[in-house]
Amino acid sequence: MDATAVALGDTTRSDTSSSDTPRSDTPRTRADSPGPGPADGSPGVEPPAPAPAPTPPAPPAAAPDGAAADPVVPAQAAPRDCGRPAGPAQRHARPVITELRLSAFGRHRSAAFPLGPVSLFAGPSGSGKSQALAAYEALAGLGAGATLDEAFPDAGARIPDRALPDAQRRRGFRLGCTVDGPAGPVRLDLAVQAEPALRIVGERLSQDGQILFATALRDPGRRSVQAAWLTGGAVGVTRAPLPDDRLGTALLPLRVAGSTAGQRQVLAAAEQVVVALRSVFVCDPRPDRMRAPVPRGEGRLLRDCANLADVLRRTRHECGTRHALLAEAARTGCPGSVTGLDVRAPESGTVTAVLDRGPGRPATELARLGSGELRFLALALVLLTGPGVLDMDPAAELLSARQALTVLADGFDHGLDGGQSAELLRLALLSCGRGHVRLVAAVGEGTAAAARRLAGVSVVDLSV
Repeated sequence: MDATAVALGDTTRSDTSSSDTPRSDTPRTRADSPGPGPADGSPGVEPPAPAPAPTPPAPPAAAPDGAAADPVVPAQAAPRDCGRPAGPAQRHARPVITELRLSAFGRHRSAAFPLGPVSLFAGPSGSGKSQALAAYEALAGLGAGATLDEAFPDAGARIPDRALPDAQRRRGFRLGCTVDGPAGPVRLDLAVQAEPALRIVGERLSQDGQILFATALRDPGRRSVQAAWLTGGAVGVTRAPLPDDRLGTALLPLRVAGSTAGQRQVLAAAEQVVVALRSVFVCDPRPDRMRAPVPRGEGRLLRDCANLADVLRRTRHECGTRHALLAEAARTGCPGSVTGLDVRAPESGTVTAVLDRGPGRPATELARLGSGELRFLALALVLLTGPGVLDMDPAAELLSARQALTVLADGFDHGLDGGQSAELLRLALLSCGRGHVRLVAAVGEGTAAAARRLAGVSVVDLSV
């Protein structure tokens, strides 16, 4: 068994590679599914078999124990249609994540989850619904510039229970995603060492089977990885060290000039991935924090939705159409007569949101609503609005009209009745059908059963 398999929590993989085996610098042009990597735990940054090539130069000396050979990327860009199946392929106008991959990550082993406009993870308690959403959130954080410690504050909890460490006591996991968009499908794969030190030991960005960017850990004693990316022209490949606690793909726009066709291909792929990862809002409504009046602010909804009243103040004045849609949804999700959503916001005081019960009837403050009603209002608001009223940092270099917001919601239907869950699914299909919003959520079996009967909803069943 190789050290990479043990370090990444895969204790069943046979020994198929070794850091003591000399490897050639012959350009590789194919990058299929990640295979076993070198002894440092990198994520298979080299393809399992090279494409036919001219007679290679003499191989370099073997890498020392505990180190990997330089990451290999092709010296010339392959044709853009290389490796694509014949026939028309769906092309997304906005960068979106269409697949999430997890290996040795919690309960997930070699799992690939296709994601559509509305994707719901379902399954019994302990099946890995929250782990899948946590992996998505971690990738989004890394794409936004977070360090590995920030993206995985509990990295040790992501290692499978029975994963055995190698001789150096190393364990970890793999994760990745596919991002489709104007540049076509792009794959991002990561291998993360969680113990004894948290670090990215390998990263690979590929498109059409061609590796565009790869990193590998060469010296375990240094907090850096050796990176290589496609350049093209006379240079072929550019190599440089990068930090081992950040996503290298997110750093490429600062390192690649874009002066050659190869560099422009790398930039297009990297920027598409970063835009999709940064266009994520994690929504975790906390009713206990949403009842009290709040001070005036920017009107950007926080993750816990504690400032819901202030955001309603803003949408009421700036987004009349969407505010009216939210008020209409409140008539379904809140009991009793509801004629609208209003706010009380004196110039020098705090903001209080209320349900308008109609002429001659007293309004109901949010403080008097149940937890399910508050969660319903917060989730409906998120689905009906956009990044401009959410506390997130989307890519500023791309117009918002060319980005798709992805909402992550663990326990999407927690505390909701069947009518409230059904109304949220209706809103999700309404908003996601336009291509500007996507939903990835974990739900209970009741909501999953109703969703299976709806066209346009993908249910990922983790119970099988």
